[in-house]
Amino acid sequence: MGRVVAWAELLAERERLRAEGKRLVFTNGHFDLLHVGHVRYLQQARALGDALAVGVNSDAATTARKGPGRPIVPQDERAEVVAALACVDYVTIFADLTAEGLVAALQPDTYVKGGDYAGPHAPPLPEAQVVAAYGGRVVLLPLVPGRSTSDLVQTVLRRLREDRARE
Repeated sequence: MGRVVAWAELLAERERLRAEGKRLVFTNGHFDLLHVGHVRYLQQARALGDALAVGVNSDAATTARKGPGRPIVPQDERAEVVAALACVDYVTIFADLTAEGLVAALQPDTYVKGGDYAGPHAPPLPEAQVVAAYGGRVVLLPLVPGRSTSDLVQTVLRRLREDRARE
């Protein structure tokens, strides 16, 4: 089980890991309504190194990126739930809209994102240039089809409407 740490503490942990010759993997996301897609993704990410650090987008950043009504779960609770997973070593909350600044400062050996950034029609991954500049590795992991927070929210809303229609 990991722990939620301030950014400064995560940087200190990075230096300790580097001194021990250990490989750090870093990823980031909203992790609103944790689901099997998140769990599988984080387990695969952890397998790529000796320690896994996760950046959780702040509430304000999540609203800015996902729209009104999001996040559903507050940032401190999202961070706590992610840190409770056995595959996660460290979690930190960040306010920026991208993780470029975190990645530049942390310089993980491997930066991981989901497969929604792969393919010809995928959005650009802003952190990729930062990782390339210091010689790190970017890995894009496949998504679990039909498993996303947006899909989960839509399923709950649809079932709620169906239940109300039956009443």
